[in-house]
Amino acid sequence: MIKFIKSIISDIDSVFDRDPAARNRLEIFLLYPHMKAIIAYRIANKLYKKKHFFLARAISNIARHKSGIEIHPGATIGKGLFIDHGMGVVIGETAVIGDNVTMFHGVTLGGTGNEKGKRHPTVGDNVTIGASAKILGNIYIASGTKIGANSVVLHDTNPNSTVVGIPAVEVKRKSKIINFGEYVI
Repeated sequence: MIKFIKSIISDIDSVFDRDPAARNRLEIFLLYPHMKAIIAYRIANKLYKKKHFFLARAISNIARHKSGIEIHPGATIGKGLFIDHGMGVVIGETAVIGDNVTMFHGVTLGGTGNEKGKRHPTVGDNVTIGASAKILGNIYIASGTKIGANSVVLHDTNPNSTVVGIPAVEVKRKSKIINFGEYVI
């Protein structure tokens, strides 16, 4: 129980680093939809690991209705996940999310079809995923990656890169400038 409370406090504190609108911990705890989703996920995940699948999915379903954020209880989520605004976020069963990841509304970490086994993305640490981005399949989003809004990512990314578009392509890595068609970014 102490570990659970410490993880929730850590999740609340991570919001202060990334959300300039955050005023105090109580406001974050009570009013931020991603906190409802994360707390429910952490409870459902414990039940899921103990093979109480129905109860875990029931808690997940209630959280989806309360927060607009759907996190499968089988997903693996590190500390400090911040889902800004949150509505419409979907995180699949075999998705793995590292520490200090920021994602915006409408993000999907999904599969591409009827694959068996690991079928959802793995997201490294310190990744930012823009609004309505779709990351599909058993791919790796490297630490430090930034994914542009509305991008569709179908392949692994390089560390500290920026990817945009449909399908997403790398436009920047560290401080290197890359030509992107007629645009230079």
